[in-house]
Amino acid sequence: MTRAFVGLGSNQGDSRLIVAAASVRVGALPGTDLRCSSSQYLTPPWGVLDQPAFINSVVEIDTVLSPSRLLEELLTLERQAGRVRGSERWGPRALDLDILLYGQELVSDAGLRIPHPHLAQRAFVLLPLAEIAAQQVVPGLGRVVDLLARIDAGECRRLEPLAA
Repeated sequence: MTRAFVGLGSNQGDSRLIVAAASVRVGALPGTDLRCSSSQYLTPPWGVLDQPAFINSVVEIDTVLSPSRLLEELLTLERQAGRVRGSERWGPRALDLDILLYGQELVSDAGLRIPHPHLAQRAFVLLPLAEIAAQQVVPGLGRVVDLLARIDAGECRRLEPLAA
């Protein structure tokens, strides 16, 4: 089993429910156990600014899936949630799933880079990641808590849990 962290985001439809359901579905992938989920955060869009705010969170999993197989499974979950890839980069989406970290592995293949290439620049990733794994070391970059201290996360807001 390898410890991995997956970022989740949505800004179309009922994003809070989409992200909550996706957290459970990621943990139910073959050979995968959900260890924990962060809170959800309301975050401004990144890249393309003329779109609704996002709901973001991070899940920690243990998985026997290889990085490429995990990516395949995550892309399937995105499609099932209504995401159509190939549309505007960084544009609106029903569900976005990104492998942030996969153990301490460095992966640089066509279509897959781990750690996620923009991880250290994005408050919407670092805030929920720091909530569940502040001392986690990002290969080549340092601890999550230290990366978070270097960026402005002032426009992001932690949300109360969804009512059961």
